[in-house]
Amino acid sequence: MRVVVSVLGLAILALTWLGPLPALARESFAAHMTLHITIVAVAAPLLALAMAGTVVDPVRARPSLVAAIPASMIELVIVWGWHVPVLHHAARVQSPAFVLEQATFLASGLLLWIAAFGGDDEQRRVRAGGGVAALLFTSMHMTLLGALFSLANRPLFQHTTAESVGHAAADQQLGGVIMLLVGGASYLIGGLYLTALALRSTPARATPRQEPIA
Repeated sequence: MRVVVSVLGLAILALTWLGPLPALARESFAAHMTLHITIVAVAAPLLALAMAGTVVDPVRARPSLVAAIPASMIELVIVWGWHVPVLHHAARVQSPAFVLEQATFLASGLLLWIAAFGGDDEQRRVRAGGGVAALLFTSMHMTLLGALFSLANRPLFQHTTAESVGHAAADQQLGGVIMLLVGGASYLIGGLYLTALALRSTPARATPRQEPIA
């Protein structure tokens, strides 16, 4: 199963970066958002699940350096930073900026997911609370950013295929919906799954033995 998950994650990355999305993302905000969310909310968790508990899992060797809540803050800065209009425009029209954007999306997404799901069974149980908090926090700020794009009454970004302000606004709103539905849901599901995993692995408290009444 680990091999299947690993191959699936790598295949999704390959299709995302080698397929039509990068070219479309230069001119469509919805395509950009599909590219972004596929990396951080689909491929990254699959790769992290494949890594978790193996020799390449950084949590096993350096758990204090791979903490989930700081990782969620790093992803917050990277995700919101690349959606500042000037940086978003640079990543759309300049290849070096695009490569840097995609690399930081993957690195921050992978760091967060492995921080939440990595480690051996005991480490995962001890760290579960931080992992749940980090994933739910990320779900909230992804939802907030998606809502900002969906509800804005004017285009926040300029894309060359926007034949009119109305078309650009609709493209931006579609991108926001993609972030809301896929991005927010992915982290929310991850947090709920980790909660269930932690509850299932919590040792049951022994029932006191009652002495028979003479």
